[in-house]
Amino acid sequence: QVQLVESGGGLVQPGGSLRLSCALSGRTFNRDTVGWFRQADAGDREFVAVMFRGSSNTYYTDSVKGRFAISRDNAKNTVYLQMNRLTPEDTARYYCVADSRIILSSLRRPEAYSYWGQGTQVTVSS
Repeated sequence: QVQLVESGGGLVQPGGSLRLSCALSGRTFNRDTVGWFRQADAGDREFVAVMFRGSSNTYYTDSVKGRFAISRDNAKNTVYLQMNRLTPEDTARYYCVADSRIILSSLRRPEAYSYWGQGTQVTVSS
């Protein structure tokens, strides 16, 4: 059974930081593209960041560049999203995603990802 389980969300003040974690299980993810999407209450699922396949190539949506950093620890089967200088616009439910065959041109399309976690809520508010 494939599972992606997010953790680390919560309430944080503007300017603060959080680190999200995604525990991967049920298959081998070492060569997969892994990453994060987010969804605000009334919004669509939005691309945030990914690591393309098993490489160190990372991609970010413009609004988080310089503030967020995605990383992975294959030994722990875990993907991370370090989020710094958070703003209220970052408030959303954050979903961990993975896919084994996604191509580079589809990285920002939520429908391209086979595996999704249940999400973890991030709320940025004073």
